[in-house]
Amino acid sequence: MKKLIQQAMLLLTLPLSATAVSTQLPVDEIIHKANLASYYAGDDGSAEARMMIVDKNGSKQIRQFNILRKDIEDEGRQNMLVIFSRPTDVKGTVFRVEKQVAVDDNRWLYLPALDLVKRISAGDKRTSFVGSHFYYEDVSGRNPQEDSFELLDTTAEHFIVKGTPKKPETVEFAYYQAKISTTSFLPLEVVYYNAKGKPMRQMTVKKTANIQGIPTVVHSRIDQLSDGSYTEMMFRKVKYDLGLPQGIFSERSQRKPPQKWLK
Repeated sequence: MKKLIQQAMLLLTLPLSATAVSTQLPVDEIIHKANLASYYAGDDGSAEARMMIVDKNGSKQIRQFNILRKDIEDEGRQNMLVIFSRPTDVKGTVFRVEKQVAVDDNRWLYLPALDLVKRISAGDKRTSFVGSHFYYEDVSGRNPQEDSFELLDTTAEHFIVKGTPKKPETVEFAYYQAKISTTSFLPLEVVYYNAKGKPMRQMTVKKTANIQGIPTVVHSRIDQLSDGSYTEMMFRKVKYDLGLPQGIFSERSQRKPPQKWLK
């Protein structure tokens, strides 16, 4: 909140200097702030989400789920549960993440039909998340240490940043460009390119909201540009700083989700 007040005062007192101040930020500081704004808002949080998956023929599928997230340290370790409630064929499926920094995240998927907790390998992190155009890595966040960054431009509204993977053999893209808000530091658009410079995939934020003083994405979309298919994700009942206990982020909660925190 203090940071937001300081930003508001700066905008009120120096309305013509915003771009000048922004251009002074080094790209690593921009990425640091964007990572915090995107994945570490508050100490913990919960939300209800609805995902609409549209294939290249226009056929639609709906997924509904709850997300619980708790930070252990800002821009560091973090726990997450994603608990599916609809449709029937995925109800009870639970995705759990132990986010780390120095090594790959730990990810598990509980499949209720098989009563099986399946570990998701690091090599699968950029594969489809339950049939959507979001990848497992999109949900929990890509580690900024995996990429090198270059600030291409700054406008009054956006930082234009290019990210290039340090290990290109581990990802399907050659590089990406992100438009990051100069005020909220939320990435509002990310376009992934192949080695020929052709755009392959695009994330677009459709709507944000101020929740408990925190700029929050409440509607986003991923487009697969090669065939016109896409997935939209909408959030509601977003809450921060609930005091979630660390103990609920466990294999036990995958088999028996913590109902108290899903209401």
